[in-house]
Amino acid sequence: MTGLHHIELWVPDLVAARRSWGWLLTELGWTVADLGETTFEAHHGEVYLFVEQSPALSGRTHDRLAPGVNHLAFHAGPRGHVDALVDAAPEHGWALLFPDRHPHAGGPDHYAAYLENTDGYEVELVADAP
Repeated sequence: MTGLHHIELWVPDLVAARRSWGWLLTELGWTVADLGETTFEAHHGEVYLFVEQSPALSGRTHDRLAPGVNHLAFHAGPRGHVDALVDAAPEHGWALLFPDRHPHAGGPDHYAAYLENTDGYEVELVADAP
């Protein structure tokens, strides 16, 4: 069997991450469960995202422009759902990136929203093809 098994995301503030990531993943159909004071996870099918505020963090700042993972891209359903997520995102710690090119920042045939949370993590919410 092949495919993605899980992603482990270390965050500097679990409360803020639970507010932003927990809301977004729930809205995208993931099941979110708290695992303790320093972790939660979200499942979608057989893939899961494990989020941890680890005591082994070497820093407190995430830089999506540094070497490493730049962003995670999610299927987000119809265009109307992407638009609704963009509208609600600021209440949950997300800001729209590239507003001057939204919703086609990825190109004229690509309908998506690029969001960044207060800790600097980026997601791309990709709409279904019309």
